Amino acid sequence: MTRTLSVEEEIQRPADEVWERLTDWDNASKWMPGVESMAADGETTTGTKLAFRARGGERSSAIVHCDSGTSIVLRSVQGGVTADYRYEVLDIDGRSTRVTLVADCHIEGLWLRLVSPLIRIAIRSTDGKQLKLLKAMIEGA
Repeated sequence: MTRTLSVEEEIQRPADEVWERLTDWDNASKWMPGVESMAADGETTTGTKLAFRARGGERSSAIVHCDSGTSIVLRSVQGGVTADYRYEVLDIDGRSTRVTLVADCHIEGLWLRLVSPLIRIAIRSTDGKQLKLLKAMIEGA
């Protein structure tokens, strides 16, 4: 996998509240650009599948790692593109929280490898906004 995106935000809320809002899949469309709706097939834990609608199509993701309250990795596979989105939640002082998003991608197939720089630019452009939008939603801006 190749590192595609790494961003962080400080959110002025306790870590447990940030985690709860981060993993509230019904409201993911409020802070995940392009996502129209999302639903989980169970509790937020390793192995849970997420179904979502994005850019007019039905898609899926899986939770491939979950350390409840601190980190979660969502894996999406679309054609020859596999993307892992790792979210980490770190308590700063009981009132504020640092959230980090790291996205790693693996691209297979000659055509997709040729356009992989454009795919990575699109991911950075779109998903690079996620944590700013999450912060705005949580802080009520």
